[in-house]
Amino acid sequence: MNLTKTKKARRMASRLLCLLLLGGAAPVALAQGGQDANSGYQRPPETIAAIIEAPNTPSVSISAKGDWMLLLESPGYPSIAEVSAPESRLAGMRINPATNGPSRGYYYSNVKLKKVSNADEFQIKGLPQDAQLANMAWSPDEKHVAFTNTKANGIELWLVDLGTKEARKLTDAVVNDAYSGRPFEWLSDSKTLVVKFVDEQRGEMPKASGVPAGPTVQQNIGKAKPSRTYQDLLKNRNDEQLFDYYMQTQLKLVTLDGKQEPIGEAGIIKSMESSPDGQYLLVETIQKPYSYLVPHYYFPYKVEVWSRDGQKVKELAKLPLAEDIPIAFDAVAKGPRNYSWRPDKPATLYWAEAQDGGDANKEAAVRDNVYMLSAPFTAEPTKLASTKLRYRGVAWGEDMAIVNERWWKTRQERSTLVDPSKPSKAGVVLIDRSYEDNYNDPGSPVFTKNQYGRSVLLTDKKKQNIYMVSEGGSPEGNRPFVSEFNLKSKKADILWRSEAPYYERPVDIIDLKNKKIITRRESENDPPNYFVRDMDDKKLTQVTAFPHPNPQLEGVQKQMLQYKREDGVNLTAVLYLPKDFKKGDAPLPMLLWAYPREFKSADAAGQVKGSPYEFTRISWGSPLFWVTQGYAVLDRTDIPIVGEGDAQPNDTYVQQLVASAKAAINEVVEMGVVDPKRVAVGGHSYGAFMTGNLLAHSDLFAAGIARSGAYNRTLTPFGFQAEERTYWDAPEVYFQMSPFSFANKVNEPILLIHGEADNNSGTFPIQSERFYNALKGHGATARLVFLPAESHGYRAKESILHMLWEMDQWLDKYVKNRPVQ
Repeated sequence: MNLTKTKKARRMASRLLCLLLLGGAAPVALAQGGQDANSGYQRPPETIAAIIEAPNTPSVSISAKGDWMLLLESPGYPSIAEVSAPESRLAGMRINPATNGPSRGYYYSNVKLKKVSNADEFQIKGLPQDAQLANMAWSPDEKHVAFTNTKANGIELWLVDLGTKEARKLTDAVVNDAYSGRPFEWLSDSKTLVVKFVDEQRGEMPKASGVPAGPTVQQNIGKAKPSRTYQDLLKNRNDEQLFDYYMQTQLKLVTLDGKQEPIGEAGIIKSMESSPDGQYLLVETIQKPYSYLVPHYYFPYKVEVWSRDGQKVKELAKLPLAEDIPIAFDAVAKGPRNYSWRPDKPATLYWAEAQDGGDANKEAAVRDNVYMLSAPFTAEPTKLASTKLRYRGVAWGEDMAIVNERWWKTRQERSTLVDPSKPSKAGVVLIDRSYEDNYNDPGSPVFTKNQYGRSVLLTDKKKQNIYMVSEGGSPEGNRPFVSEFNLKSKKADILWRSEAPYYERPVDIIDLKNKKIITRRESENDPPNYFVRDMDDKKLTQVTAFPHPNPQLEGVQKQMLQYKREDGVNLTAVLYLPKDFKKGDAPLPMLLWAYPREFKSADAAGQVKGSPYEFTRISWGSPLFWVTQGYAVLDRTDIPIVGEGDAQPNDTYVQQLVASAKAAINEVVEMGVVDPKRVAVGGHSYGAFMTGNLLAHSDLFAAGIARSGAYNRTLTPFGFQAEERTYWDAPEVYFQMSPFSFANKVNEPILLIHGEADNNSGTFPIQSERFYNALKGHGATARLVFLPAESHGYRAKESILHMLWEMDQWLDKYVKNRPVQ
């Protein structure tokens, strides 16, 4: 299809744009002419439904010593009744008013204990009835595991004794889990926990008056305060009162026998962290004024050190409302940030502070300084390091630090070894590379627990080497490895690497002396399971024996494809074919599923991603269901958008998008396995945005499926995805990239699905509603499905089954059984 717009098309698109921005839309009908005849939740073919309703494979949590493993069983997808329960949406949070916890939490229903050495398995006794378990945390001595249990009226704190293998309740349902992050923390003595409690003095829940007290007013006096689009923000005074009500927290010390001791005054506590020696608490409390423009994590807050008995020892910082952070991916708030405790010292703080005003658009020789301050916190802070790029944290060892930094615009990352005892001495740059380059990724350091139960770098006895685990990108696909990285030579010696026909990923080094590691191993036909591996003699001992989670997919044919785009960029995708398909059979209908990604280098964009030996797994959002229905499925299809040097990737977004899709289709058609007249395209979120654009700017597809997408970029005017420029910086880019602008050119059937309660930045439900209205106004074949109570990712079993039914019906009608033209 010609990508050049006529003047008439541009004028029509501009009129539609004005209507979108300035006016309301007509009520949306689910199908042409009114309400869909298929009312209520529907069920897809039984082969698909059985995959969704199959038992979940347990999650695993391994002790730091590697001797015990928790098997965490989950109950499957929740019901729509659970997902649609009342929730309060405040300052970017979603809170269950009945429990004072998250409204859409993920829970475990059972816990088992497995001995790694001999794979013996034990059921934990005494767990609560109708358990909803979360926040699993090993004690520093690994003799206990603490967790929360959510009941109808609140959240309890529980404890598992690994010696007796029994669970018992530590508190009533009074834990405050409204804020993100774990609501409790172990002290280093392994006998005490610091716990967030609902403040007993907070009073009754505020109730909104039916009569307004006055208008809600916001103002800005001449200061630039750009902001990306956010959902669930505070809207009025009642919202502020509700935020205070849910967030009002009293910290308490809780011992293993259940005794409680209050710490300090109650407040709007966002986080607390105990010092390694257990004598101090680092406490952050949210302050006023609140904002109606940004979420809670940009609200003013105070950072203090408290003693163990709750006395204020030191006020470290009082940070203002951060509404003025520049629009740039490496922009940060002014002032100190990211306070934490050094894990290798009893009570030493460290933090970063921007030297460029937090503005990534400014030229600066130094972006951040990293500081340290030790108890009793009366001295001047010591500078640990300065960074040329944006600070990204410190990996601490015993008396050593590796300072990490990154820069988005160049995709550069650096890691510098610093001696904390000699901070004035220049550090040694260990790694300086493009983080897009998977083939040369040295990996991430391996950590171990020290005497405080904190994670520190695993080193050899002389502290000359650290140990790294990498995905091991290569032209043959990912081959994870463990390496010994020398801190002087900066060279890595690979100790062990995954070998075909398996994809085996190291999980932990459990015995450095005897070179024993725990790995998660899988193949095309073998589901992931955990093993103990000897890196020297390659001896392998199986620990878990999880069965195939989806027998319906056994025998499905899988092939990793490598091909080129017309501009020479190398591309990859994974092709799945039905188990009974044979060479020479009639070409199949196909569903192409993708998610575009931006790169600064064509070489990096062309690197092979994933592994041909990964097990075929499936989740609610996967396209693989349709390989059971007689379709070919092209998944993880490379759609790279490249902008090398000073060029921006999105300047040629549409052209690269179409070229990538065309190359993928040509590859499978030339193989003789796919009918080019019966190819559908689909994606979720940015993949939905891609789908709208491909239907508007090409005739490659028979139909499209777009879930939870954004289609009008003027509704995200201060940047989106990897685009840092604002609408006013690059209006033509925003216009050209918006499928809404070209709704009159979409002449293939498109199914739009969206969660009615989507809170993802930029993909508000209005995006699908307005796009559907534009399509309908031009006579397109389109269907809009809103899933009640669902967010950006769908949770309820009824919603997921219905979504799969919608997709199956659409594909059958407009792709598999497409009328011959």
